[in-house]
This record gives sequence, C-alpha cells and structure tokens, in this order.
Amino acid sequence: MKRTVGIGIQDYTKLIERNLFYIDKTYFIRDWWESNDEVTLITRPRRFGKTLTLRMAEAFFSTKFENRADLFQNQQIWQYEQYRKVQGTWPVLFLSFAGVKDNCYKDARYRINLSIYNLYQNYRWLLETDQFSEEDRRLFASVTPNMDESVAASSLSVLCGWLKNYYGKSCIILMDEYDTPMHEAFVFGYWDKITSLMRNLFNNTFKTNPALERALLTGITRVSRESLFSDLNNLEIVTTTSDKYSSVFGFTEAEVFAAMEEQGLTDFDSVKSWYDGFTFGTLQDIYNPWSITNYLDKRVVGIYWANTSSNQLAGKLIREGSTDLKKDFETLLQGGSIRTVIDEEIVYDQLTGSPYAVWSLLLAAGYLKVVQLKQINDGIGDETVYTLRLTNREVRLSFRHMVSRWFDAAADSYNQFIRALLCNDLDAMNQYMNRVALQTFSYFDTGNQSSEAEPERFYHGFVLGLLVDLADRYVLKSNRESGFGRYDILLKPRDPAQMLPACIIEFKVHNPRKEQTLQDTVAAAHTQIRDMRYAEELLDEGISRTQIHCYGFAFKGKQVLIG
Repeated sequence: MKRTVGIGIQDYTKLIERNLFYIDKTYFIRDWWESNDEVTLITRPRRFGKTLTLRMAEAFFSTKFENRADLFQNQQIWQYEQYRKVQGTWPVLFLSFAGVKDNCYKDARYRINLSIYNLYQNYRWLLETDQFSEEDRRLFASVTPNMDESVAASSLSVLCGWLKNYYGKSCIILMDEYDTPMHEAFVFGYWDKITSLMRNLFNNTFKTNPALERALLTGITRVSRESLFSDLNNLEIVTTTSDKYSSVFGFTEAEVFAAMEEQGLTDFDSVKSWYDGFTFGTLQDIYNPWSITNYLDKRVVGIYWANTSSNQLAGKLIREGSTDLKKDFETLLQGGSIRTVIDEEIVYDQLTGSPYAVWSLLLAAGYLKVVQLKQINDGIGDETVYTLRLTNREVRLSFRHMVSRWFDAAADSYNQFIRALLCNDLDAMNQYMNRVALQTFSYFDTGNQSSEAEPERFYHGFVLGLLVDLADRYVLKSNRESGFGRYDILLKPRDPAQMLPACIIEFKVHNPRKEQTLQDTVAAAHTQIRDMRYAEELLDEGISRTQIHCYGFAFKGKQVLIG
C-alpha cells in the first residue's frame, strides 16, 4: 500500500500514528542496547536521520511512552520478546542543541541554558513529590535561562539523580546535535568560551554522573577529545568510517528502490546519480534520506539537501583557504579527486591552518566520499592516504551554487565582466574588474592584510567563479602545463563548432623592483604568455589564433589593470 510521504517530520510517534512513509530502523535499539557502551557518540551528515533515531529511542525507552506497544508492534524490534518488556520503562532525558546558532557567546550561552530550563519544566511535577526537600526545590529554581555556568554544568546530573530516586532506575540521556554550539562558535569567534562551558557540562553529565545508565549523542563532527572530551574515557565514538551502525542512518540502495516501487517511480539510474555515493564504514551505496524523501514526495530530482543549510562553515573554510586548498577544490568541482591525510578528530581552532582538517570536516559532513585508501610508510610509521571525491551530483551542484553566491555582492559587475571578457572589451573589463575586486577582496581574505597575499587569495576565488559561471560552455584549466611553462587560467570552448573565443589569462602581482608601473606588469604577463607558448594546447586542437584572447592581469594591492 502506498504511504503518504511527510516532509520534515522528525517525530517518530507522528510517523507511526499517521502511517506515513517510514523505513524501519528499530533494530538499532537492540544493537545499541546490547553493545553495553555507556556513552556513545555517533557522527553523521546533517539530515541523515539522527534526530528521528533519537526520538525513536526516546519513544521506546521513556516512561512517557509507557504502554505504547502500538508504536513498535509492526516494527522489527517487536519480534524480540525481551524487548517488549523494556518499552516505556526507563527515565529518559532528551536534549537538543540544534537551535544554538548564535553569533556571540552571550546569546549562545543563554540558548543552551534555555534548552536545559525547558527540559526542567517537563519535570515540575517532581516538586510535589515527598522526596523533594527544600534544598532540592532551591536547586530546581536556580535552573533558569540566565543561570551561572556552574549551575548549568551540574544541572543534568542533578536532574538524573532526582529521577533515579523517583523511578529506582538510572537515566538514559539522549543529546541531539551536540556539536552545533561549537560549530557556530568557530564561525563567529567565541570558540574558547563555548568549549569551556560545554566541557564542564559534558564532564558532569557523562563522566561523574552516578545516576547515568546510558547516553547517546549525535552530531556531524567528532570534536577533538582535547577540546571537549578530555575527561571522558568511557566514550564509544562511531564515525562515518566505522562499521558500527553503518546501515542505521541514511537509506541503503535496496531500501530506496523498494520505496520508489511503492510510490510507482522507476527512474533508478537518475536517483542513483543524484543521491547515492555515501559510504559508512565498508557499507557503500548509502543514499541521502532527506533528498530521497523529497524526491518521493515531489517526484522530481533536484537539489534538496543543500537547501536545508547555508553550508556556512564549509563555504568560509574554502573561500578563505590557502592557494593549494582552492586548487584542490577546483579539481573537485570539475569531477576530479584529491589525495590527502584525514584526521577524524576535528580540532576546530586548527581548521584555518590545516588543509587536512578542512578535508576531514567536509568528509564528516558528507560533502566528500572515500574512493580509495592507501597505506604509506614514511619511515616513521604507517599513514593512511585517502582519495576523495565530491559525493554525488547533488553535492557538486550545491557547491557550484555556493561559489556563485560568493559574488552576490558584486553580481551585476561580475556578470558584465564575464561578457566583456568573452567580447574582448578591455575598457569594460577594467572598469568592472576593479569594481569586483574592491567588493570581494576582503571576502576572500583570511585576516592577513598583506597586499601580496590578497591578490593570490582573490585570484583563486575568481577562478572558482569562472569555473561555475562558464562550466556549461567552457572547459576551464588553471595552473596546468602548456608549451614551455604554466598558465594561470585557460578557457577552452566545449563545442568548437560554436566558434566561441578561447581565453588565456596570466595573473601577476606588481613587483616594484622589476616594474615601474602596472602597465609594465601587464607587459611582463604577456611576455610570459608568448615566451612560454601557452597557446599551444589550443592551437593543437584546431582553434585559430584569431579566436584566442590573451590577457595580462596586473595586481597592486586592490588595484587591477588588464591588458
């Protein structure tokens, strides 16, 4: 029977009660419980069912759902007699930090406190029980949205203690999006403050809490132990490279194709191209569940996953990244692969200085997939080198859109510049390029205000913009071998029959020791194009010299001259 597909529903009980589309993942309950791991951290990309899985666990274990066999009797977990007796019998605390997306520490701390305060309000009935003393009531009242850090740090363990006294059982804690506050703190510059708060909260809740039975945390990244979990030695960490729970989050290919057949859809190849590509542990062909449910509902392939988030951190790291990082990103956008070392422990305060950390973050976030692993011995020890590629067509297109948005502030000027470039209109190019440069130099800057570094960073952002805007008509290459040297940018028409112009662009930063004026720098760029025979590749493919436009771009601080 064809079920209705509900979009954005992360409440397990709603899906079951309304008989909406749901792929049974209740076997996770048994797998997790029988693992006997005290504190489990599972990292998966956004929109991969983490919240739904935690809500499912809450509905199964929590006393709030006592005698709700109807929620599970048609699911896999109900075939195990011993688990039927467990349902609805444990005190469970569910807490989410999904909403902690603030641009300053004061607001982030308030929102964390508010999440804890709201959780407390669900248990105000404890105040009426005989076991509650005046001191307990005073502690309960001290938990407010404006409470001190010391009160917040112990609040969850204190609540667990009260619930244990009442039920005679220790608590299960479910924490969703544990890393969102750290993610935002890094973007907005209050990392040290938030990690101090979260470290104390986690230590009190998961390490020294005598009323804790089990805990399950989910997030996108594995924040480094030194940053957050230095005091926790009871933590089981399950990342995207782990085999544990590999089929729980995301949809397997068999699950996707069965769902398509239920909905009367048969475009299997297109769906695979768009949404397949994720690998968890050794399990391949995992599909993005958010995109699949949207496709099942709208019956049209398209970009769904990227539209659920601004990809703010990924964009910031790539936009402000090093020259080599931007080159690698150019390769990825063009369908190529990169080779790098990966460290799954994300050290956020090292992200701006380490390309390895950036690629590790993008792998954890689901933007990249592993296509090959290779063990290399460097004489000191074995090291694993990962070959990575953009996950699928949806991810590639979403990154193209992200790059296009980088130029939104100068959109009109940028588009006019592209037209002038192809029409060989030097006056217009100079006018528009200087406007684009002024509006976007600082956007690609990493904080180092060196006039020598700025053009290099801007140039690579500019190359990515060209790559995106002209990808349908041109093959773009950068820093590639040709003739006797290397050119900066080469634009080659995809269809020679259209007789489109080809372009070679050489970028040079003004060198006052060798060149008196920017005109001299432009001349040096043209000399390099000519002497290094950069046009050879185009000529060899039958493109005439009259079709080839050679440009020298001279930079001096934020001044640009094109000749």
